Amino acid sequence: MINSEEIVAVLEMIGKKARRASAALAVLPPEAKSGCLNNMADALIANSEKIASANAVDIENARKAGMDAAKIDRLLLTGARISAMADGLRQVAGQHDPVGCVLSENIRPNGLKIRKISVPFGVIGIIYEARPNVTADAAGICIKAGNAVILRGGKEAFESNRAIAAVLNESAAASGLPDGVVQLIPWTDREAVKLMLKMDRYIDLVIPRGGEGLIRTVVAEATMPVLKHYKGVCHLFVDAECDMDKAVDIIINAKCSRPGVCNALETLLIDRSIAPVFAPRIAAALKEKGVELRGDAGFCKLVPEAKSAKEDDFYAEYLSLILAVKLVDSVEDAVEHINTYGSRHSDGILSRIDENIEFFTRNVDSSTVYVNASTRFTDGGEFGMGAEIGISTDKLHARGPMGADELTTYKYIVLGDGQIR
Repeated sequence: MINSEEIVAVLEMIGKKARRASAALAVLPPEAKSGCLNNMADALIANSEKIASANAVDIENARKAGMDAAKIDRLLLTGARISAMADGLRQVAGQHDPVGCVLSENIRPNGLKIRKISVPFGVIGIIYEARPNVTADAAGICIKAGNAVILRGGKEAFESNRAIAAVLNESAAASGLPDGVVQLIPWTDREAVKLMLKMDRYIDLVIPRGGEGLIRTVVAEATMPVLKHYKGVCHLFVDAECDMDKAVDIIINAKCSRPGVCNALETLLIDRSIAPVFAPRIAAALKEKGVELRGDAGFCKLVPEAKSAKEDDFYAEYLSLILAVKLVDSVEDAVEHINTYGSRHSDGILSRIDENIEFFTRNVDSSTVYVNASTRFTDGGEFGMGAEIGISTDKLHARGPMGADELTTYKYIVLGDGQIR
């Protein structure tokens, strides 16, 4: 087992390389960054068999460890998902360059010209769990925004992450980027994470992606700023007047298309006035998909096979085929429930009542609020960002899906002509 001194020595080397690389990246021309990202995408496709073989090792280990089906799905890299990683890099490559944008400028009475421009953070640390596609997403977005990146993936995807990172590193070097642009921490034990979180001399921002426990640990121990979301307790509210056919389709999609992701539906709210008709209908549709329902007293009277929900069920991020259901008396009650039990991630209303839609969108305090659409669209790719670095439920400095623009900060350039104070 590697001791702490050895880990510190390697992390110090990784940090120094990343800091040097970030200085070069910060002034790299946009076309050079885009060219590198396109080359990285090509390299992922060219090495798809190598990546798939490494992923097969992780999948086998996960099955032997008794990992549940939803988590294995998050870990799995099919050919289509590898292609999607490459497509995400290409989309990022084709987007505008977020560095060097003039955010504001003004001329003071004394003649000073003050210009506010976007600049990279420098070095970004990403700590993530089972989804190996994050390795490519994070590297691509960080490079587009002019940042070097230090990655630390979870043990479940270690072989996949290592294979992807190696392909990206080789492609970046072949494209002429400086050594250290993309680096992967070579250990998965918690000691390496704790030490990484003390590297504020080298890491300017850390972004954790994973379960609530991981994120709370990072927040508690990091000595640099943290951009995060704890969990995705996403809601849909079925209003008194809505298109019931569309509502059923939206709910099934939001809950069942990929139940193990953070934008999946976890709590369904139904207006009491339509519950006698709608509750049995949606329960039957969800039952066909294998969803376990946990309802309040009103819902259980209408759907006797549902389990009785406890208070904790309405706070829960199940990440599986379990759904909490509650009847509410109005849009006001729905909003109060969401703002009390939700996680400020993604919440929506299914309605034909304009004033209720207006009230809902103005009063729900979440990063993304939907009207007559599935919560599953909260995703960088679906928002036109290409790959994403994560989804923030913070309010500083980014909120919702985060692309390259969200990985820049700013500085002021002040132009004078001899002014003194």
